[in-house]
Amino acid sequence: MDRKPMANTSATSRLRVSEHEGITRVEFVDRNILDEANIQQIGAEISRIVDSKTQPKILISFDNVDHLSSAALGTLITINNRVRSKDGQLRLANIDPQIYEVFIITKLNKLFQIHQTTQQALASFS
Repeated sequence: MDRKPMANTSATSRLRVSEHEGITRVEFVDRNILDEANIQQIGAEISRIVDSKTQPKILISFDNVDHLSSAALGTLITINNRVRSKDGQLRLANIDPQIYEVFIITKLNKLFQIHQTTQQALASFS
């Protein structure tokens, strides 16, 4: 049986990243952020962005995201701590109402600065 080797996904970014006026905007490629390997990769990619800045200003947009696992939430907490340790700012935006419910239940809506739109989130940076 002839098998083709699996594509190496580690070279493929799970994020779309853009920079505008000192603010790094991060969007997810995947609609469902459930797979542990992808979540670890996303965490590593965002951590590299945070580490490359003196005082990071990061906006994470959940525009395309339909599902988020609890492991993904854990990764967000880690990223938030990393940003805060560098006197940076982290904003979340465009979270689907069903996903936002999870933020409320877990009280993470109190930990993160969450905005309805990207524009509102961008305006909130100081």
